[in-house]
Formats: sequence, structure tokens, C-alpha cells
Amino acid sequence: MLGPVPELPEVENARQVVEKALDRVITGVDDRDEFVCRPHRPGEIDTALKGGRLVAAHRRGKTMWCDTVTADGAEGPHLGIHLGMGGRVFVTGPDGDADSLYAGGDPHVGGMPRKAGERPDRPDWDRVRITFDDGGELRLFDKRRLGRVHLEPDLDALGPDAAEITRDEFRARVGKGTAPIKARLLDQSVLAGVGNLLADQTLWQARLNPARPAGELSTEELDALRRELRKATRSAISRGGVHTGDVIPHRAKDETCPRCGAPMERGTVGGRTTWWCTLEQA
Repeated sequence: MLGPVPELPEVENARQVVEKALDRVITGVDDRDEFVCRPHRPGEIDTALKGGRLVAAHRRGKTMWCDTVTADGAEGPHLGIHLGMGGRVFVTGPDGDADSLYAGGDPHVGGMPRKAGERPDRPDWDRVRITFDDGGELRLFDKRRLGRVHLEPDLDALGPDAAEITRDEFRARVGKGTAPIKARLLDQSVLAGVGNLLADQTLWQARLNPARPAGELSTEELDALRRELRKATRSAISRGGVHTGDVIPHRAKDETCPRCGAPMERGTVGGRTTWWCTLEQA
């Protein structure tokens, strides 16, 4: 069973979709959902963005935000777009062209039209909608209402991005302490972007036991772990999400390791359900 998503690969996919909305003049923002748009009151985000443009889309870990400019070309506020556990971003081309519908986030969530020309299955799950002067839109689609759109997101609590962290940073931040190595990977203040599935996939690729104390890993093991994390992340981005990892379908009762055939074992590490190969990750 899949755990909470999205993780870094799904958010990167969404960021790439948001790039389809750049440099288009904003004519309005439907920001009436006060929970999704907290702490803003209805109309605050609309007032801040109307007439301006999104000009760049960024991501650190699971956090995504946009640079904006105002109608007169001055620097505008940063716009945070968080997918939560089940949000997706949809961007349409000019005049809402159905042939130019771009979707980013977890593909398991849904929200795509069932046939050409249809709207997504539940338009009432569009929590925030940004409309452009060409008739297109950017929408946060979120059945569970756990995503968020707000101005000036705070990034101070996040560690370096898991896809970009340097070798020396990784050694210093991840390879210390008595916490299990999986818990260190999941700590967003240490390393931003790794979720439960990506951690299991990475540790399986590196043949490391997830419960092993992080401070016991050698420099060589840490360097290898970072390489496998980068490989797992790149693969998940290119293949469509963390669910595409080779070991992910085998995180289940009576399953075996897809590499050596040994039984998979289930436990709890760092407060999260964890699976590992009983032979290669012993």
C-alpha cells in the first residue's frame, strides 16, 4: 500500500507543470477557501497577484513556490503552493484548451478528464484557481483539502534539497547521531524531500538496514547512500513518481525481494512503516 504522498519526485513533476503558467498575466485568483489559503482572508491573494505574472517556479524538497512580478514590473510576493498529501496542480493552455491540459503531482489522485473535452471528475475539489488573460488557468485540485496556497512561505526550517545536496553536506548532516538512518533521511530539517517510499527504495538500493544508527555508517557507505538517493530520485521523477521504484510493489505481506528473492520484512522505523530485504539489508 502506498504511504502519504507526494514526495520530492511528485512535487518536482508539479513544479515543471507550474512552469507552463509562467509569464501569463493574472486576471484573478479564486482564494475563497480560507483553510487552504490560511492565514489569508478571501481576496488577499487575489489583490496581491492580480495584473501580475508568475515568473519562476522553485522547489526545495516537498515545498514549491513561485516568484512573481506586479503589473508594473516590480518584484511581487512569493507564492507558496503545497500539494499536501493528495493535491495536484492542473494548468490549461489559452482558452482552457482541453488538448493543452498539464497535470502535476501524484498520478494516483485522479482529477483528469475521463474523455476529451470533459472537465476533471470533481470541479468542486478545485480549492484555488488562478485565471490568466488568455483564458487558461492554474488550479490546485485537492479532494482531501490538505494542500495550501499562501504568500511568502517560510523555508527556514528546511534542510538542503535531497536531489542537490553536496557530498560533504550529506556526510555532515546525515551521518551522525544514534537515530536510525531512515529517520535521518526522513527528517526534513536535515534533508528536504525524502518521504517514506523514497527512503525505503533508497535504502534497499544501498543494501542498508533502515534501523542502523546513522552515526555508525562509514564515509564510504554515506557516499554510496547519497549516490543511491540521487539515482532513486532521478528515476522516480522520470518514471512518474515514487510508486515506480523497483522495491515498492514488494512492500507487502508474503512478498520477496525483487533482487535476491529473500523474504521482505515489515517493521516500524522512525515512526513509519518500513520494509526491507531480510538478506541484503540484514
